[in-house]
Amino acid sequence: MKIEILGAGCPKCKQLAANAEEAVRELGVGAEIGKITDIDRIMDYGVMMTPAMAVDGTVVSAGKVLSKDEIKKILTK
Repeated sequence: MKIEILGAGCPKCKQLAANAEEAVRELGVGAEIGKITDIDRIMDYGVMMTPAMAVDGTVVSAGKVLSKDEIKKILTK
Protein backbone atom coordinates (compact mmCIF):
# COMPACT_ATOMS: atom_id res chain seq x y z
CA MET A 1 0.00 0.00 0.00
CA LYS A 2 1.27 3.46 -0.85
CA ILE A 3 0.02 6.49 1.05
CA GLU A 4 0.91 9.95 -0.19
CA ILE A 5 0.44 13.19 1.71
CA LEU A 6 0.01 16.10 -0.69
CA GLY A 7 0.84 19.58 0.57
CA ALA A 8 3.49 22.25 0.82
CA GLY A 9 4.67 21.19 4.27
CA CYS A 10 2.38 23.42 6.33
CA PRO A 11 1.48 22.44 9.90
CA LYS A 12 -1.78 20.81 8.72
CA CYS A 13 0.13 18.71 6.19
CA LYS A 14 2.55 17.59 8.88
CA GLN A 15 -0.34 16.68 11.20
CA LEU A 16 -2.01 14.63 8.45
CA ALA A 17 1.27 12.78 7.85
CA ALA A 18 1.65 12.09 11.58
CA ASN A 19 -1.95 10.83 11.80
CA ALA A 20 -1.38 8.54 8.80
CA GLU A 21 1.81 7.13 10.32
CA GLU A 22 0.03 6.45 13.61
CA ALA A 23 -2.94 4.80 11.87
CA VAL A 24 -0.64 2.52 9.86
CA ARG A 25 1.32 1.61 12.98
CA GLU A 26 -1.85 0.80 14.97
CA LEU A 27 -3.32 -1.29 12.14
CA GLY A 28 -0.05 -3.12 11.63
CA VAL A 29 -0.34 -2.90 7.85
CA GLY A 30 2.57 -2.62 5.47
CA ALA A 31 2.44 0.82 3.93
CA GLU A 32 4.89 3.23 2.41
CA ILE A 33 4.12 6.83 3.37
CA GLY A 34 5.47 9.56 1.12
CA LYS A 35 5.08 13.30 0.92
CA ILE A 36 4.50 15.27 -2.26
CA THR A 37 5.27 18.96 -1.95
CA ASP A 38 5.71 19.90 -5.62
CA ILE A 39 2.67 21.97 -6.64
CA ASP A 40 2.70 20.61 -10.21
CA ARG A 41 2.56 17.02 -8.96
CA ILE A 42 -0.21 17.93 -6.53
CA MET A 43 -2.16 19.52 -9.40
CA ASP A 44 -1.66 16.33 -11.44
CA TYR A 45 -3.84 14.61 -8.83
CA GLY A 46 -6.55 17.23 -9.40
CA VAL A 47 -6.14 18.52 -5.85
CA MET A 48 -6.96 22.20 -5.36
CA MET A 49 -6.93 22.28 -1.55
CA THR A 50 -4.30 20.85 0.74
CA PRO A 51 -3.61 18.92 2.80
CA ALA A 52 -4.71 15.93 0.79
CA MET A 53 -4.13 12.21 1.03
CA ALA A 54 -3.94 9.60 -1.71
CA VAL A 55 -3.91 5.83 -1.26
CA ASP A 56 -2.44 3.79 -4.11
CA GLY A 57 -2.76 6.78 -6.45
CA THR A 58 -6.39 7.63 -5.62
CA VAL A 59 -7.17 10.83 -3.70
CA VAL A 60 -9.25 9.92 -0.65
CA SER A 61 -9.33 13.32 1.05
CA ALA A 62 -8.55 16.94 0.21
CA GLY A 63 -8.75 20.17 2.16
CA LYS A 64 -8.87 18.71 5.67
CA VAL A 65 -6.78 16.96 8.27
CA LEU A 66 -8.14 13.45 8.68
CA SER A 67 -8.01 12.04 12.18
CA LYS A 68 -6.16 8.83 12.90
CA ASP A 69 -9.49 7.00 13.20
CA GLU A 70 -10.78 8.38 9.88
CA ILE A 71 -7.59 7.19 8.19
CA LYS A 72 -7.93 3.75 9.78
CA LYS A 73 -11.46 3.46 8.34
CA ILE A 74 -10.21 4.38 4.86
CA LEU A 75 -7.34 1.90 5.02
CA THR A 76 -9.53 -1.01 6.16
CA LYS A 77 -12.18 -0.64 3.44
